[in-house]
Amino acid sequence: MNINIKVYLHSKGTTFLQSGSFPALPSVFKKEPDWAAAIAAYEWIQQIKSSYAASEDFRIDKVVYNEDIDITELVKKVKPKI
Repeated sequence: MNINIKVYLHSKGTTFLQSGSFPALPSVFKKEPDWAAAIAAYEWIQQIKSSYAASEDFRIDKVVYNEDIDITELVKKVKPKI
């Protein structure tokens, strides 16, 4: 199963959109679809952030999955595992 995610990010004075499709375990997605999508989005945003050498003004403006489900606040609550 795949989750379609769109992230609206701000960096270096510019707002931009990235979108992609990510695999999700059906068992996890079935129990907590928003949280499963938020974790996938968070991990992807971290990759984008490091790939583009994000600036100090980097921020997450909006995150949606499967076209219209807004998970912006959930993504902002995801904490990295240490």
